[in-house]
Amino acid sequence: MTQEELKNLLDELRTLPAETEWVEFKGNYYEPQEIGEYISALSNSACLHQKDCGYLVFGVEDKTHAIKGTTFKPKKKKIGNEELENWLARLLSPRIDFKIFQFEYEGHQIVIFKIDPTHNTPVRFSGTEYIRVGSYKKKLADFPEKARKIWNSEPLIDWSAQICEGATVEDLDTAALDKARKNYKEKYPARATEVDSWNDVVFLNKAKVTIQGKITRTAIILLGKDESEHFINPAVAKITWVLKDENNIEKDYEHFGPPFLINVEAVYTKIRNLKYRYLLNSSLFPTEITKYEPWVIREVLNNCIAHQDYELMGRISVVENPDDLIFTNLGSFIPESVEKVIEQDAPPERYRNLFLANAMVNLNMIDSLGGGIKKMFLLQRNRYFPLPDYDLSDSNKVKARIIGKVIDEKYTKLLINKTDLSLKTVICLDKVQKKIKLLREEYKLLKAQKLVEGRYPNLFVTARIATITGEKTTYIKHRAFDKKYYKSLIIDFIKEFGSASKQDINRLLFSKLPDILDEEQKKNKINNLLSEMSKKDKVIRNTGSDKKPCWILI
Repeated sequence: MTQEELKNLLDELRTLPAETEWVEFKGNYYEPQEIGEYISALSNSACLHQKDCGYLVFGVEDKTHAIKGTTFKPKKKKIGNEELENWLARLLSPRIDFKIFQFEYEGHQIVIFKIDPTHNTPVRFSGTEYIRVGSYKKKLADFPEKARKIWNSEPLIDWSAQICEGATVEDLDTAALDKARKNYKEKYPARATEVDSWNDVVFLNKAKVTIQGKITRTAIILLGKDESEHFINPAVAKITWVLKDENNIEKDYEHFGPPFLINVEAVYTKIRNLKYRYLLNSSLFPTEITKYEPWVIREVLNNCIAHQDYELMGRISVVENPDDLIFTNLGSFIPESVEKVIEQDAPPERYRNLFLANAMVNLNMIDSLGGGIKKMFLLQRNRYFPLPDYDLSDSNKVKARIIGKVIDEKYTKLLINKTDLSLKTVICLDKVQKKIKLLREEYKLLKAQKLVEGRYPNLFVTARIATITGEKTTYIKHRAFDKKYYKSLIIDFIKEFGSASKQDINRLLFSKLPDILDEEQKKNKINNLLSEMSKKDKVIRNTGSDKKPCWILI
């Protein structure tokens, strides 16, 4: 690995949480026995987490990930007359490959052990198997369920890194190659002059699009000529754009194949990103912006390319509706949830197409591994628009929806007036405006900040927010009056007319109950009131039947 690549790797590792089980940071202290134990533990943990490698890093503080540097020089260290590297390898069983890198970072010496994951058999050091549990190294024997998973593990094969037999540089599109060089220079400006001296084979190897000059499936997908798609058969590399009208009737469509590096822009130009106008607060002049943030469109589409399961032989689709865009790619969503991706704000533990994703980073198609989704949410929030929706209900499909209009003015004006809300809070409020049921902890978060009112799960903005946003009339229509008010209406009605049927009471109260309740919920509310007045308050009683009640005062 080059110095630049090692520095980039270290930057990525330092962004990971402290409890990442396939990475260990050490300061300046080292002990040969402990190094061997960590190699065992990290290899086994990398297997469990389906990672390409585990890492043992010297010169970085464990808790803060601050760069401290190390005086440890493993290449010169000996155990007796035996070099440390050979001594470690001899005591590891089964033998696994690990590489040692020494380099300088910001004036500090850093050492990284890059450790291959084991498969089928746990790695032992000096006869004992180890594992990482949270941020601690433990004996694997104490965790039989983890040992069982390692024994049953399969080697992780990256489909996108496989070689296309018979393919050469001649099968790549020259315009795509030119654009790839341009994008690579933009990503790594310090190498711009050097890039011009590289021939195509050297450049593609450096950009990690090919492997030792051999054309990979990644190279065909990103840079291949349209007719070169046969090299990845039976897999499919296609993007389909579809335009639909307000009645969901298809009006136009087009298919795009390789090279995706160029055709991502071709798809983007198909999307009619019209102007959208809305008023901010009491301004007399509307704000005018495009319906969709261009960066968001490209990021979602590039994510579809990076995470598509090409072996499922389906297309990536982009459906353009009058007020939203729906992007679909095949393959399960590997992280547990979108919320978890945003909260961790770090590369996922496992990628379906890691080789492809890394190549897309190098060619400046995506900013970095793992940060795109959070940035999309932040951009939508900053535009005061609804946040992206992810539909993960199908285990073999991911559907992302980008909305190009304001859904609820209250939500929009709230974001304008309260810019200090956390992204987590905004995500919960976005669910409220979309009438998506909140989890209990999400409801508690909004309730604690006095941002919502109503009976869970039927929520709406509070009076305090309504005052800010100018939506006082809407708030009154949604707000439930005190029980005492409804009960007094029933009592006054019976006093006036002597008795009240169920129909009488429904007609009396229906229009006065909050609009946020549907018809069935309003009926249940009235039934609960009558039950409470007769059984608990004992102010009315039923002189009719259960089917035809007639209520009188006691």
